Formats: sequence, structure tokens, C-alpha cells
Amino acid sequence: MSFKAPLFSEIVYAEPFQLARRLKGEKALTLFESAQRHEHLGRYSFLAVNPTQTLEVRNGEAFLDGSPCKKKPLDLLQSLLKRERRAKIPGLPPFQGGWAGYVSYDFGRQLEPKAKIPAFPAICPDMAMHRFDTVIAIDHLQERAWIIGPDKKSISHVEALLKQRPKPLGAPVKAEFTLLITRERHEGNVKRTVDYILAGDIFQANITQTLEAKASKDFDCFAAYQQLRTKNPAPFAALLDYEDMTVISSSPERLIRSDGKLAQARPIKGTRKRDDNPARNAALIAELQSSRKDRAENVMIVDLLRNDLSRVSKPGSVKVPVLCGLESYANVHHLVSVVEGELSEGQGSVDLFRAVFPGGSITGAPKIRAMEVIAELEEAPRGVYCGSIGYFGFNGSCDFNIAIRTVQVAGGVMRVQGGGGITARSEAAAEYEESLVKVQRIREAFQP
Repeated sequence: MSFKAPLFSEIVYAEPFQLARRLKGEKALTLFESAQRHEHLGRYSFLAVNPTQTLEVRNGEAFLDGSPCKKKPLDLLQSLLKRERRAKIPGLPPFQGGWAGYVSYDFGRQLEPKAKIPAFPAICPDMAMHRFDTVIAIDHLQERAWIIGPDKKSISHVEALLKQRPKPLGAPVKAEFTLLITRERHEGNVKRTVDYILAGDIFQANITQTLEAKASKDFDCFAAYQQLRTKNPAPFAALLDYEDMTVISSSPERLIRSDGKLAQARPIKGTRKRDDNPARNAALIAELQSSRKDRAENVMIVDLLRNDLSRVSKPGSVKVPVLCGLESYANVHHLVSVVEGELSEGQGSVDLFRAVFPGGSITGAPKIRAMEVIAELEEAPRGVYCGSIGYFGFNGSCDFNIAIRTVQVAGGVMRVQGGGGITARSEAAAEYEESLVKVQRIREAFQP
């Protein structure tokens, strides 16, 4: 079956954030930025505004443009994507129109109905996805940019918007984050998780804690995003400027990517802070690479993802081309693995997302029981944190991060979370310190 390809118009290459500032104030501004450049991970950025449709999930119920729908959310999204299927323009960045936004961690309850997880009071919609017929796509490797859309009129409209001057940034955002639980409580949660592991209940669980700060009345999400992207650049950064909430992400981790044929996951497990002293920094890298605990943690999640991917991949096609590779970011070093599989006939991007969400690196193994332990110990929703931010393309592609190193702003409150994977070898005090290392750059970015 053949599908019509969208049209495109090349524009002058520019930094994605500067283009976004020209569109400040437009509805549902969505920026996916490779703020840390890398030939493979940080090659593309995307920007879109003024969606033609909006899909939200609240209390388990899907709403399309505000009207309730009987279909399950992902089934509805799948049918909407099929209705607007488009061919891919070769040589251009992969997102050429589709649905983009976030899926919260708490949406995972709907995908695992057997899990005994309470319905915590929601701190945001479980899903907010917008249909963007026209997108701005940027290739940093080639230093080229395009507007891609269904017709000349829609492309011309975005071209006209981009001729505006960049909107000024508001006052720098200053925030004093405070921990919502005590050190004693978090260390107790770690020890309880180790007890579950030693009892044979689970192999690993990702336990986190939450920090909050007041957002000032003149809070400017663009200023906040600029501060975070400067302090903690990341390949899977995002700014979602929605009506009732803002999401600012500087995530280093990809949940899943697919071109419609090949799927790739990049789980992160194993962390050490970076040090300005070269000798000390080298020692920390060596310590991470030789750590039995961190490697075991990573391998367990790789096995979980191999199982998840095998549900939608051709038999025998799931491979692990990179196991426990070292990647360094602004504040930390990580062990990162790569898991790939060829999608089976009839399996698309939504099927793939359904198979892997929420990501094993921020749940644990086995996934369902780990999610139950997380709910029992944290006793609160996670919201966008540990969920995913990304897109489903009309051409069958998809790309989603795992929303770590992420700030969620709503109701005058800035919310940040951090944590780590707990194994039998975990020490409660060290895990507490690691949870603070994960959010250190965020706290520094907004330090009064």
C-alpha cells in the first residue's frame, strides 16, 4: 500500500531553542531538543505548535478534544495514526508529523491491570498527546532545517510565525527545593527493597524520592528551560509548554526508538558523579566500569528489555550490540546498554510502546512486582517523572525518552524526583547520596 508523502520547505538553520522563542505563546509548544550533540543520539531536534487534535487521559478515561472516548487510549491513538498514515521523505529527520507529548509513569497501571497498584490522586493527566500536522525538523549533523507539513498553506503559516522576533526571556527562575521525605525514610525504603530481594520477591526495584519548590507568579518556563539546558545539556531534552502545566526535561536516556522496522532501547543503569579533578574523575570511571553491583543491575534490565522487545519482534532478532558501555554527561557517568529487535509483521510503533512501557530501568525486575513495591514504598504518584516524552510519527516512526532529570511545573509548584536501582548489594546511605547526585544539576540551575 502506498501513502502520500508530506511536503517540505527548507529554512535557515538555527538553534532549536531560538526558534522556539519565536513561537513563544503559541498553543501547546512542544520542543524536543538534542541539547547535547552526538552523531547518533543528538543529531535531530523537533519543534511544533498549534495542534489540530489533543488526546488526554484522566482517571483512566481517554478524551479527544475534550470529548470522552470509549476506546482504550493506546488503541485510540493507534487508530488515529493509521487514519493519517503518510510516507516518509527520505533524507529528512524522522519526525515528519504525528502525535507528540508525554505519557506519565502512572499510565503504566492501565497496561498492567494485574498489578496491585493503588490509584493515587493524579498530579497531572496520565497522557497528553497532540496531533501536529506540521513540524520544524532540524538536523544538527548537516546543520540544516525544514518545515514539514501536509500542504503549502500549513508550511507558509509556520514560516510566517518564524519571522517574528524571539520573545524575551523572563526573570531568571530561582527555586529552593526541599525534600518531601527524610533521609531516614528514604534509607528505610532502600533497606525494605533489599529485604524483598533477599526474600526472592524481586531482583531489583528503582526507588526514588521527591523534591518540591514554589514557582513564582512570574515563572517563565522558557527561562527555566534555558537555565537547565545550560547547566545540564542532554541528548533527549524537552520543553512542553501546555496550558495547565509545563514539563522541562534534560534526560540522557532513551526508552525506545523505531523507524517502523528496527526498534532500539537504551537502558541506563550504573552511575558515578563527575569530578573536576582529572585523576579523581578517571578513578570514578574505573570504579563504575569494574563495579559488580552496577553491571549486574544493568544486565538485569537488559534481560527484562530483551523480553519486552521479543513480544513484538521477529523470533531470534533481538540483539544486544552494546552491553554496559560508558557514557558521560554534564554531571554523571553512566553505564548504558543497547537492545535492538526487528519488528514482527503487523507490529507498529504503538504496539512497541505498549510492550516496553514503563521502562525497565525505572521500574525494576520482574516489572509488575517491582511496580507494586515502588507504589508500596513511595506511596505517591510519579507523574511525568519516569514516564516518557516523545512522538509517534504518521510514517510509522517513534522516539521516546525516559523522563528522568525532569521538572514538572503545575499549580505553582516545581516538582523534581531522583533515585536509583536497588539490588541485593545496595547500601542505603550510598543510594540516598546517589539520588541527590541525580538531581544536583537541576538544583544548581535554579539555585537562589
